[in-house]
Amino acid sequence: MTDPSTVPSAATQTNAVPPLGLLLDVDGPIASPVTRSIAIPSIAEDLAALANAGVPIAFNTGRSDGFLREQVVPPLLEAGLSRDARLWGVCEKGAVWMTIGADGTGEVTVDDALTVPDVVARDIEILVNRDYADLVFYDRTKRSMVSLEQNTSVSNDQYLARQGEIDEQIAAIMSRHGFGFERLDAKTPDAVGNIDYRIDPTIISTDVESARVGKDLGADRVIGFLRDADAAVPRRWRTMGDSRTDYAMADWLHERGYDVAHVDVRPSEGVPNVPYPVRHHETLIHDEAGAAYLTRWVQMVRGEAADDADV
Repeated sequence: MTDPSTVPSAATQTNAVPPLGLLLDVDGPIASPVTRSIAIPSIAEDLAALANAGVPIAFNTGRSDGFLREQVVPPLLEAGLSRDARLWGVCEKGAVWMTIGADGTGEVTVDDALTVPDVVARDIEILVNRDYADLVFYDRTKRSMVSLEQNTSVSNDQYLARQGEIDEQIAAIMSRHGFGFERLDAKTPDAVGNIDYRIDPTIISTDVESARVGKDLGADRVIGFLRDADAAVPRRWRTMGDSRTDYAMADWLHERGYDVAHVDVRPSEGVPNVPYPVRHHETLIHDEAGAAYLTRWVQMVRGEAADDADV
């Protein structure tokens, strides 16, 4: 846990290159996958301390702007964000975004070219209400994608046992309407050979999304936000997530010459062979691991730790 007032403020670092940049998945490393909220107080305190020290932070997530506004932003405001803090919510894997500041959230922008067709969304919602309301809920806060999320009243084992069945029904809906899509390793092109959408299962949900969205798109957007603001872009970055798809943001940064290391808070899914360092805690997972790394990053910014390889 860190007192934000003990970290050098962004105001004292005017025109300086930030010491670090952070791209953070939300479910898992920041919000508990059980409570779906920030359950560890030090997480919000350390995030505020880092932001106040001039570290640009983006929540690069599949979650909606509504989820961030309700579950993530209030603890940050309580921890005390400065007026100079640079934070963004890059939601729905890059299709939706907004700023986050001392006064809360800014205007929401949606890339309309990345939205799932209404006819698909309608039929999936009908499917959920008719056959699967006991297991999942249809997330009506999403603006570009369609998401079905595990009800908190059922166990994760119960959900995962039936997730494949739901995903097959979604695939049938996509095929019926003539849309090309990919699901896991299978590709089903449309009549002219295009694959424009993706069925993407996670440990607590299934997303139906444009094939063009992803954590790499989120990384691209954040670097663009900094450049559009004529702000210095850090050379050193940390990315953090709980699934294989989260590595895409570190991939994107590494390919463009940034010094990046990725933190995997659920390495049991498998750690790929990548050309940059991958960190994971020896005993902690999910938000407990996320909290440990956030505290170390505060120590790095304060000059109390050289690196985070030994967390």
